[in-house]
Amino acid sequence: MDGLTRAAPDGSNELDSFIASALINRCRRDGLEAFVTTPTPVVTSMNGVEVTGQRPLEFVTEADVVLIGSGVRTRDVVADDRLISRLPLDPSRQLIGAQCSGALVLARLGLLNGMPACTDRTSRPFVEARGVTVLDAPFHSEGNIATAGGCLASQNLAARVIDRTLGTDAARDVLDYVAPVGENDETVERALRAVDMGRTALR
Repeated sequence: MDGLTRAAPDGSNELDSFIASALINRCRRDGLEAFVTTPTPVVTSMNGVEVTGQRPLEFVTEADVVLIGSGVRTRDVVADDRLISRLPLDPSRQLIGAQCSGALVLARLGLLNGMPACTDRTSRPFVEARGVTVLDAPFHSEGNIATAGGCLASQNLAARVIDRTLGTDAARDVLDYVAPVGENDETVERALRAVDMGRTALR
């Protein structure tokens, strides 16, 4: 693969930025590698953590997979025409996912096109204001586009990426490794069930 990118602007949610990336990077040996991409060399997360980008934001045009997280400044991002123009995503060739308020970015880019979405409860009214139907579910995907709602739904986005690129067994192995001790089967099945239930036919 040409790579996987996790876009993280200023004010990004650390859970969104790092959980999915960490899970996916457990598949490096199989050729799947995630990079945190940032619009500037260093960004500051919503809780004041300085994050050095591993790739510039323009890497999104090269990546086979693009995940967009959430944060306290997502509405500023979608209002910034210059920043949005740096995200020319193409679902015909890229696997695209958004978490929580990241759904606002997909809506702003015109990628949802009548597709319902998952988001967090704080972002819900803003996503609905863009004409998007919000589901009471942790995960939904149609074709190459997926959305997830809730910080810990990062595992669903990661599972979906690994499942689509390396297969269900690979996704199961990663989830099993990171699951709380004694809750492995429950954790794995819950995540894979959410991904499976939230999936519609590829289009």
